[in-house]
Amino acid sequence: MEISANTQAIAYLISAILFILALKGLTHPASARRGNYLGMAGMAIAILATLFSQEVQSYGFILVGVIAGAVIGTVLAARVQMTAMPQLVAALHSFVGMAAVLVAIGTYLNHDAAGTLNPVMMGELSAGIIIGAITFSGSVVAFAKLQGLVSGAPVKFKGQHALNAAIAITTVLLGVHFGMTGSMTSLVLITLLSFVLGFTLIIPIGGADMPVIISMLNSYSGWAAAATGFTLGNLLLIIVGALVGFSGAILSFIMCRAMNRSIINVVFGGFGSESDGAPSAVGVAAEKGVKSASVEDAIYWMEDANKVIIVPGYGMAVAQAQHALKEVLELLEERDVTVKFAIHPVAGRMPGHMNVLLAEADIPYDHVLEMDEINPEFPTSDVTLVVGANDVVNPAARSDSSSPIYGMPILDAAKSKQVYFLKRSMNPGYSGVDNLLFYQDNTSLIFGDAKDTIEGMVTALKGGGH
Repeated sequence: MEISANTQAIAYLISAILFILALKGLTHPASARRGNYLGMAGMAIAILATLFSQEVQSYGFILVGVIAGAVIGTVLAARVQMTAMPQLVAALHSFVGMAAVLVAIGTYLNHDAAGTLNPVMMGELSAGIIIGAITFSGSVVAFAKLQGLVSGAPVKFKGQHALNAAIAITTVLLGVHFGMTGSMTSLVLITLLSFVLGFTLIIPIGGADMPVIISMLNSYSGWAAAATGFTLGNLLLIIVGALVGFSGAILSFIMCRAMNRSIINVVFGGFGSESDGAPSAVGVAAEKGVKSASVEDAIYWMEDANKVIIVPGYGMAVAQAQHALKEVLELLEERDVTVKFAIHPVAGRMPGHMNVLLAEADIPYDHVLEMDEINPEFPTSDVTLVVGANDVVNPAARSDSSSPIYGMPILDAAKSKQVYFLKRSMNPGYSGVDNLLFYQDNTSLIFGDAKDTIEGMVTALKGGGH
């Protein structure tokens, strides 16, 4: 069954509207489920409209691709833990980038054989290959860092920026040459240099900037998809690519603002590097040592509290402690204790990571507050319970000018009357920066697995506490 060009255009228009509504829904946890359903509906309509278009001559390879993709996607959805979601997203970005490269090369070969190449098309092909290749190799590096296959620390060397600039300029010049001549040699060199550039751009990025990089790569994948849309003459792919590209870029800007950093600084600077060796506030405080506490100590404070604020971080995701936290929330509320969750914009390894985990545990949305909303409440909280967070509550970001995270807005956990910090060890956060909060007089550390510790709190609360 074939559909007319007008019918396909109407279907694409409906899909585009659904994608826009999906993005709108994804801006808040309460409407995120609806946003996902709208996006799925839009994609289903787009796929069907494409499959039944007049351009499709055979379904053999298409069905193979659909079945293979469906099987892989189903297996990944069933097996991948939420802690691994950031690296899964990075891997999926790499697929989009490589798809753009392969489509551009295939289009070139077809049109070169038919003798229908023109400068405009070759310009589109160059753009698709450059953006796609950078997205692919950059995403592979991000995946390797997040998965722990390589160190998350910045990898820097002398002349790094000059090398990146030289590769970028050479790639652009080759793109111009390819547009003028259609040279296969130029096309191959553009592809190889773009792969290298993606690698050299991302390898110096440190762990604390990784959420921003994931968002940036999401934007790149959108532009790669848009470039592919121009190559194939598919209007919906152009629209969807532009939506993803702009939304990813806006999110990256918002996250950089939340970290008091610029996009240029993130992409070309690297983060979490060593300081100049000057005495730091953390070093001075570390001489005082830290105070350790037990589960019973924390329960004693929390049962008598009027307000408890819980700060979740990546450690909570690793331990899968969100469901136990839901029980703590319910047991404390039975004692008329107000409990709220504080979310930093870059907590975890990707935007919205903590929100999704808390929603998975059915923690009410009105208990989950963003940084700007919750920060004024820390001075009035009796207890702040930090569960696996680190950099996002580090007072060194405000008080220690020698710290690499100096200037980054943080959650004001230090202003609470009492802070209990759940930690496996004294290791620093993903940025590699020690936490000044560990050494403050109002902070006690509870060492151990976060899930085991929280479950111990649940048991103590059910047993009546003190």
